[in-house]
Amino acid sequence: MLLGTLLIFSVTGATPACAADGPLLVAAASDLAELEPALASAWEKAGGARVRFITGASGMLARQVENGAPYDIFLSANERFVTELVRAGKIVPGSVRVYASGRLGLWSRSGKIRELRDLTPAGVKRVAIANPAHAPYGAAAKQLLERSGFWRQLESKIVFGENVRQAYEFAASGNADAAITSWTLIYQRGGVLLPAAMYNPIHQAGGAITGSGREAEARRFLDFLVSPAVQHLLQSHGLGAR
Repeated sequence: MLLGTLLIFSVTGATPACAADGPLLVAAASDLAELEPALASAWEKAGGARVRFITGASGMLARQVENGAPYDIFLSANERFVTELVRAGKIVPGSVRVYASGRLGLWSRSGKIRELRDLTPAGVKRVAIANPAHAPYGAAAKQLLERSGFWRQLESKIVFGENVRQAYEFAASGNADAAITSWTLIYQRGGVLLPAAMYNPIHQAGGAITGSGREAEARRFLDFLVSPAVQHLLQSHGLGAR
């Protein structure tokens, strides 16, 4: 979906103005992919307009926002990308909200890999994480392995997904033996929650895109995200309190 959407944007030269009557476009970190139906339903029940999520690695989405992609809202898996876009004038400063805290988990299709030391035997050939260069969860996964003392042992086994969802899919398809990925993607699939003390907090933040033409509606959506009912919804889907 993401690639197709971006191709449409690049070919048509769409602008925020021409999309004003369409759905509210939310560029969202991949860890939110599983929450999309529940969030969209809750938002529309609360009286909001139709909403469409375009998911991807936060760093890649941030670059698209910087280059003028016609999104209305950016929901990042970390605060840094949002802060940088505020400084660049691409996100409205007063609209920024920290909406959740992220968690890392470990998952394997076999279900036999339950802790980090289970990744070290020779029989485990590949371990998937999101690319640390542009995915906050990937950076956190690398940090966790470094702090736990496993990075040097596992570095040659690491394969990078473009985002947390692709990292999970590598393991789900058998192209990796296990994945360290967002807890939201694996908490209902037999994943193991990893110790939060082993990586810096993942504070997920979002903001309204400058000049989208839908700032008021974007602000309402961001306030909706931090409302008690939606905070409960996010937490029930594997995210921590903001």
